[in-house]
Amino acid sequence: MSELLAVTGTIAAIATAVIPQQGSVNIVRVSGSQAIAIAQALFYAPGHQVWESHRILYGHIRHPQKKQLVDEALLLIMQAPRSYTREDVVEFHCHGGIMVVQEVLQLCLEQGARLAQPGEFTLRAFLNGRLDLTQAESIADLVGARSPQAAQTALAGLQGKLAHPIRQLHANCLDILAEIEARIDFEEDLPPLDNETIISDIHRIVGEITQLLATKDKGELLRTGLKVAIVGRPNVGKSSLLNAWSQSDRAIVTDLPGTTRDLVESQLVVGGIPVQVLDTAGIRETVDPVEKIGVERSRRAASAADLVLLTVDAAAGWTKSDQEIYTQVQHRPLILVINKIDLLEPITIDFSKYPNKIEKIVTTAAAQNQGIEALETAILESVQTGTVQAADLDLAINQRQAAALTQAKISLEQVQVTIANQLPLDFWTIDLRGAIQALGEITGEQVTESVLDRIFSRFCIGK
Repeated sequence: MSELLAVTGTIAAIATAVIPQQGSVNIVRVSGSQAIAIAQALFYAPGHQVWESHRILYGHIRHPQKKQLVDEALLLIMQAPRSYTREDVVEFHCHGGIMVVQEVLQLCLEQGARLAQPGEFTLRAFLNGRLDLTQAESIADLVGARSPQAAQTALAGLQGKLAHPIRQLHANCLDILAEIEARIDFEEDLPPLDNETIISDIHRIVGEITQLLATKDKGELLRTGLKVAIVGRPNVGKSSLLNAWSQSDRAIVTDLPGTTRDLVESQLVVGGIPVQVLDTAGIRETVDPVEKIGVERSRRAASAADLVLLTVDAAAGWTKSDQEIYTQVQHRPLILVINKIDLLEPITIDFSKYPNKIEKIVTTAAAQNQGIEALETAILESVQTGTVQAADLDLAINQRQAAALTQAKISLEQVQVTIANQLPLDFWTIDLRGAIQALGEITGEQVTESVLDRIFSRFCIGK
């Protein structure tokens, strides 16, 4: 039995981020059969406050033997099954800081609780039937959401908007299996199997699975974000572009080439997608050892980026140096940014001078905050998302769910081949059961310990 699945006993953990000299409140969460007894041993509630479920008590946390005051706090009581884990749960709401919350946790452990494993509170919620596996994963996504749209998508998953269609597909496959097995076991007592209906149902299920699989890329973008590198030769306005885009002065801007010596990072949200933007040092041959390090880092950043913004000077046009940089990054998804168009008189650009292989070209005047909206539109188009709205992303599957759906689709397609080859009904059921197994793994109806271990070990302790 995995340590993570050993969910017996009462557990305790700090449920909030502990940051020195920051935060006004920290929470110690306790779940299990001894949770209330531990609270009664540690918490003194003056007056005639009633110890009952879903009530907040005011009082003091004291050392049970020394009677030494530890903190002035609030105690939240949630008795089973009306709690996050469907077990008795108490929460000590302490003052913020490091020492107090750690002392309260230590007192809980001394009273018989054990330190919770990563994700064990949510694991208990799953094992006790409060959440299915898609909802549990959505909680992790909600905690780690890096944009409002990512949070909305995670919240939709928590509300069961992904689990519902998966359960429906699972039930449909079970119905088909029941029809087939009934003909195998009671062939003489039942009318012949309606093959056309079976074929139609399987075709529909495969189509619905395909639609769910199409949300994987959007889901990954919302969860992990997009890494964008601004590259180009020195003094083409890369830092100005970053500053205009992020509406800040993150990067130093001067008229001197080579000002940026290291990577400058900014976190943005474009069309609901988290974007990590890297302003890189100008790429050129140099004898300056510090600048040389910056140039090498720029090349590595461009190689690792999901999208490269190759920035050039509109007044200078396409230069030999631009061509050399383009040769290094042309294998990456790329947008050409022609900057400083405000310095052209008249503003005319001969696009025939630029490589015709570059499909997306945006003109900007970063110093004047012009062209940023067009740049964001081009970025969204380059990742094939268009204008992303939260409503479009209610169903956004993760890699684990995509792998299971893919396996279910392969199994059902094999059933179609089996039917087309007119093989006996027994053969139909083999891959149909494989599809049912794969769909069950998504919601957790059929799941192994190793899968649970892998999922919940990624959670923070206390969640």
